[in-house]
Formats: sequence, C-alpha cells, structure tokens
Amino acid sequence: MYRFHPSVKWSRGYPDRQQIVSQISQLWKRYGLQERTKFNTKVTSVYQDKQNRWIINDPSHGRFDGVITAIGSCGDPKMPHIEGQEQFNGEIYYSSRLDGKTAEGKKVLIIGGGASAVEGLEFVIHTNAASTSVLARSDKWIIPRNAVVDILLAFNVFGQEIISSWIPESLLRLFFYRDLKDLAPTSGGLFTGTPMVNSDVFRQIRDGKASWLRGDIIRMTENGVLFNHRNEGVPKGGPGREEEIKGDMVIMATGYHRPSFSLLPNDVFQDLYQPPAWYLQVFPPAHVSISAINCTYTNAIGTVGSWHIGIYTRLLLVFLIDPLARPQEYWMKKWIDMTSFLKRRSPIGAFDFFAYSELIYWFVFCVAINPFRWKWALFVFFGIGSALPLSVVKEEIRLRNGLGFVKKSL
Repeated sequence: MYRFHPSVKWSRGYPDRQQIVSQISQLWKRYGLQERTKFNTKVTSVYQDKQNRWIINDPSHGRFDGVITAIGSCGDPKMPHIEGQEQFNGEIYYSSRLDGKTAEGKKVLIIGGGASAVEGLEFVIHTNAASTSVLARSDKWIIPRNAVVDILLAFNVFGQEIISSWIPESLLRLFFYRDLKDLAPTSGGLFTGTPMVNSDVFRQIRDGKASWLRGDIIRMTENGVLFNHRNEGVPKGGPGREEEIKGDMVIMATGYHRPSFSLLPNDVFQDLYQPPAWYLQVFPPAHVSISAINCTYTNAIGTVGSWHIGIYTRLLLVFLIDPLARPQEYWMKKWIDMTSFLKRRSPIGAFDFFAYSELIYWFVFCVAINPFRWKWALFVFFGIGSALPLSVVKEEIRLRNGLGFVKKSL
C-alpha cells in the first residue's frame, strides 16, 4: 500500500497519518481482507505437521504452505523510569501516544534523540508549542526529507562505511547542517546507522522555536529536567555542565522494545545464522517457507517504500511454487557467509546495516544465480507476467513426475 498503487494519490510527497489510514481502509475493503483476518488472536507458536504444512497455534486455524512474520521491528514502547518523575508538575506522554493531545503554548521537553524524537517534534510543531527542547544522549545523522538526496545516499551498494564515505558526510555538514555542524556526529559514520529524515528540525532550531541539546538526563524536577550538557565528542556519561531545563510537558521518545521471534520453531535459530543473518536477511536457512519481512531489519539508508516488501513476498511465492527455483539450506548459508565476508571490514555486523542499492543487488543476485528463476524475473521485480512461468513450472513438474524425480504434482 504505497503511492504507486492505483488507488493511492497523496496530496504531497510525504503523507500524514489521516491519508495513510484512509488509503489502508480503502484497500482493506477492496480486497475483502475482513473475511481473511482474525483479530484478537495472539500467536504463541508456529510449527509444521508431518506434511511440512505450517500450523499457527493449533490446527483449528488451518494449515499453510508459507508464513510471513509481519511483526515489525517496533513493539511495546520503552518507558524507562526517570528519577524524580513523580515530582514533575507537568504532563508526561510517550511519543507514539499523542493522539488527541496538544502542546499549544507549552514548553515541551523531548527526551530522546532518534526517530521517536522527530515524531514528537513534528507533533509539537503542528500544535504550536511555545518552545521545544530535544534532550539527546547520542548523536545521530539527520538528512533532509528529499527523495533525490535519499536516493543518492542509497547508492552505496557496499552497504557499509567505505573510503569515500567522507564525501556525503562533508556535503551534509556543508549544505544541510551549515551553521549547526556541531550537531553532526563526530563518531559513527553515516553508513552505520539509520539516519533521521527530517527537514524541519534545523529550521525550527534556526527560528528559535526549538533547541537540540546533547547530554545526559540526571533526574526530573518539579519544573523540568536536570540535564548534564556535554560538548561535542564527549561520550555518554562524560563530564559536562548541569542545568535545569524547564518545561511543562515531557514527551518520552525513548524507542521501542523489539518484538520477539520466540513464536518461530527453534531450528531457525542456528549458530552463525540467527536474525538478521538470514538469507536475503528474511529467510531462515532451515525454513525457506518463512519470510520475516521487515522484522529482522536493524539499520538502513535509502528511500522508504514497498518495492522490497513486494519483492520479498513474490520471492516467497516463487520458492513455494517452483521446486527448481527454491534455494537449498546449504546455498542459503553460503550466501550469508559470502555477504559476511564481503562486509568483514564493517565496524558493525554485516547484516546490521544495508543501503537500498545493496538490497537491490541482493535481489538481482538471487534471481540471476539460478537459471530456473530467470523466468520469474518480471514477476519478482514488477509483479507482472506470472502466467508464463507458472505454466512452465507445471510442465517441469509433469516431466519430472514422468521421470520419477518427484511424486507430488503442483
């Protein structure tokens, strides 16, 4: 459900919540998903029967050929207890629970410096807060909300810090950060973590409506937060200058707990091949019929969209339908080993970060390496032309049945 779907017409480059919910509702009804969905059903286990069909919790829900674990990467909010927060005279909210709230005329303190902080900042901007202070423990790269810039940054097909990484970093400091260069990270390259995508942050700071403070929360007070300012380059917990930052609303932008994969069978968690170190990052080598789309993701850079989600889904369908296109566990592990070797110089894990161009390379390699997948290329990449390869697969299975290679037909 993204802008290139026939029914999706965004009124601007980046849709707001109301537009997204509206489009989801339309597609939900169009494809009759009401009848295909069971709400209020907690999944506690996923396992196979003797015919290798998947069972969700128990057989009463049916038996399935494949499973997509669409649990995402953000679970319950992290709500750390801060010393003295009971004494605070103002309001405390979590960044994802701001519906129906307003910050109009208030001095807002945002605790946290990641994507959740940007979410909170956008809220206070649109509800006309009197002032906003973002209290961040660590430095994260901020890049402009510009499709051209995002695409250019995503062209790092190596998916890691390389010898030329200083070029985009320097250009960002020069043309985007400009007079706010001291807010740019001094350690940790651009291609080691997910940057924040926002063009309003620096505008709000320059207009005097917001401030971005680097340091540590000491405790909360009746009127705000006791904060330890740290200079550029000083590590977390290092020496600094203490100051009470006053406010009458606190937004906790402290991230989320990662959803658990404990519902999956134990054999998907093998030594050296645990998420995110799976085939194409989402297929566990022990079970190619499982796809953990967007669940094993840790960090990335590039345009955000559904193209890769569609490709992952169609690859799963190809693996289920076409036995000759289906990867074997041995070769899935070899691909993981190869990728780990190619990214062995990365300061973080080989699968802890990828660029969108690297992801495209993974897909192209996956299709190109196996001639039996070539016939599926248009379907995998663009979702078209499935009839011809499907008829070829049926003929292949008929032929193999006749030669005694397989007993089961499509």
